[in-house]
Amino acid sequence: MPGPRLIEILLKQREAQLKDGAPTAEQRIDRLNRCIGVLVDRRHDIEAALSTDFGARSPTVTAFADVASSIGPLKHARDHVRHWMKTERRRTTPRILGFLGARAEIRHQPKGVVGVISPWNFPVNLTFAPLAGVLAAGNRAMIKPSETTPATSELLKQMFASAFDESEIAVVTGGPEVGQAFSSLPFDHLVFTGATAIGRHVMRAAAENLVPVTLELGGKSPVVIGRSADMSVAAARIMNGKTLNAGQICLAPDYVLAPADRLPDFVAAAKTSVGQMFPSIRESPDYTAIVTDRHYARLMDYLDDARTKGAEIVEINPGAEDLRQQPHRRIAPTLILNPTDEMKVMQEEVFGPLLPVKAYHDVQDAIDYINAHDRPLGLYYFGSDTAERDRVLDGTTSGGVTVNDVVMHVAQEELPFGGIGPAGMGVYHGHDGFREFSHRKSIYHQIKWDLAPLRMLRPPYGAGLAKYLGMQIKR
Repeated sequence: MPGPRLIEILLKQREAQLKDGAPTAEQRIDRLNRCIGVLVDRRHDIEAALSTDFGARSPTVTAFADVASSIGPLKHARDHVRHWMKTERRRTTPRILGFLGARAEIRHQPKGVVGVISPWNFPVNLTFAPLAGVLAAGNRAMIKPSETTPATSELLKQMFASAFDESEIAVVTGGPEVGQAFSSLPFDHLVFTGATAIGRHVMRAAAENLVPVTLELGGKSPVVIGRSADMSVAAARIMNGKTLNAGQICLAPDYVLAPADRLPDFVAAAKTSVGQMFPSIRESPDYTAIVTDRHYARLMDYLDDARTKGAEIVEINPGAEDLRQQPHRRIAPTLILNPTDEMKVMQEEVFGPLLPVKAYHDVQDAIDYINAHDRPLGLYYFGSDTAERDRVLDGTTSGGVTVNDVVMHVAQEELPFGGIGPAGMGVYHGHDGFREFSHRKSIYHQIKWDLAPLRMLRPPYGAGLAKYLGMQIKR
């Protein structure tokens, strides 16, 4: 049974945290440096493990999307943690108390033991990126990586064991039963990255112990192409985001809303862009396979369903290759034109290289369509019309936004990253991650002298307090 072993590790970490107290800045920096060290030392092992798990995954994609993109947040936290740890001074209420010697402040205290459940699509980055904030805040961590990428999960277990005692960071592997037991542990905070449906179960389990959660859940992130957009640039950036990791990204552009009269321009520009990036889909070392047969079958079902229900399917296969006969599960980038909400591809997060494209006649129609559905993790706008841009941004709600590109807001360490509603809750990255995984303890220091304004707050109440209340209770 996984439960007793998990509880044993949790208690071991909690006891160590209580015994050692909050780690110093030097200790936090050391832990962050050790994370950086294992990533640098095991880069090629990470690339090989992910290629094994996916069947075909570019080492270059792994290098920048899993390794480098993990080192960046860790270095950022390392370089700023001393400043983040400083006590925050606040004004007293009423301010006169501050002049008399009272103080109000916030101290950042480690929460304790943080659980991290990481997904399969970027299993290294989505373990280490939240860890930057977790460790900077002075916590210890237990990590449950995905069973969908077993070679990478086993490698993560080896990597952390080589650099950390189990009382600092521990990795536990296993299937759904381990994941269920893990999410039920009485952590001091729990981070989950994955599907919204699973996120609901995780939050429900965490609620049993009133564990605060950070949920990064994804969703259907829309692209709005304005009439002022440079279509060749927009299509190149959209298709790059859609083909990176074969679209298996929580922030991948999920569907496009384009002006009706410019829809043919987008289709033509998308074909050109894909042809330049991938003259061959079958043989390209840069094109990622779909991670499992189950996910491949799911995407094929989306296509069949859309075709049956009347969508126009545009497969972008520059080499006209027969992808049915291949050792891996590659799917060519495919546009689904004029989709309807009855189609499965418009009801569920795509998580693959399929891109529905809907036409609109007025940008308000695009805004209304977005607002009629769940709030997305990301939203993307292309165009040079600032009034239209602000109309889209102000008229919609999403976890984050990238203007004139896709996905890139997640790479900004000075911006908080997270979702809203079904796309998630809580944020991390940079200073916001440090704050997310810290207990921000409010402290008030009263003045030493027992002056009349303080004495009047004690019974028997008299004229002084009555006068004060009269001054406060008014418009």
